[in-house]
Amino acid sequence: MSEKLHFIVPQNYDGKLAVAFLKKYCGLSSRMITQLKQKKDGILMNGKNLRTVDFVHADNIVEINLPSEESSIVPVKGEPDIAYEDEHILIVNKPYSMPVHPVKQHQTNTLANIVTYYMKSRDENYIFRAVNRLDKDTSGLVLIAKNKYCSNALKNNVKKYYYALCHGELSGENTIIAPIGLQGDNKMVRSVLKSGTPAITHYKVIEKGNNISFVKLWLETGKTHQIRCHMASIGHPLLGDDLYGGSLDFLCRQALHCSDMSFVHPVTKKDIDVHCDIPYDMQNILKLLKQKED
Repeated sequence: MSEKLHFIVPQNYDGKLAVAFLKKYCGLSSRMITQLKQKKDGILMNGKNLRTVDFVHADNIVEINLPSEESSIVPVKGEPDIAYEDEHILIVNKPYSMPVHPVKQHQTNTLANIVTYYMKSRDENYIFRAVNRLDKDTSGLVLIAKNKYCSNALKNNVKKYYYALCHGELSGENTIIAPIGLQGDNKMVRSVLKSGTPAITHYKVIEKGNNISFVKLWLETGKTHQIRCHMASIGHPLLGDDLYGGSLDFLCRQALHCSDMSFVHPVTKKDIDVHCDIPYDMQNILKLLKQKED
């Protein structure tokens, strides 16, 4: 799929070099600019070829013609729960028990397979690029960039908020600063280790009672299993997360949901805010918690 991006030159870039506009405003890397320069009509201004040494002018339209891409993922019929979509990005509310990407043991029952089917049903063709990744049994928002440009521009520039149910009763708001790494030969379970990589998790207690806490979390770093590992490290593993010491009495999966995303759209430059409610299995525990409190 060949995609065109359009940018209107703002007043503060009037008379600036094109290379500065392309890098600082459009967010193009030097490598991508080089690739576009080699492509016929890769970069245009008002329909004419734009060189990096040219000057741009306010209110002119700069057009970026991205290279064509072909998806190699097998399409599998399904209906993604779409939280937001435009011609450049797609945000889907992923159910728990579904992997994001195909792996050896999951080749066709992934979000990528379903999104590929949805994409092809709309006569689109782009490579599945998930900007954020959720564990198979974590539910919530997954941001998919429809082109390499948006994928690069959004990397590390998306604010995400999670909700979790954990064991024990926490209070107030706090921050966990603890490095995370793999313990020994184990290739899955993370632990807090002095030799690990830095990781920072913020959390705020929303409700608590009957030895359960409902918390909102946001991250400064994005390490594998970070929330699960950090909450277990302070003695409050997530409900259903038996990998990190949580009980399966309430849920058969970790009670973790990515509920909110906010970012500046890489093309339109508009603020995008997307929300999806926590799923029914977590809602049912909240109802039970409130009933017991009453």
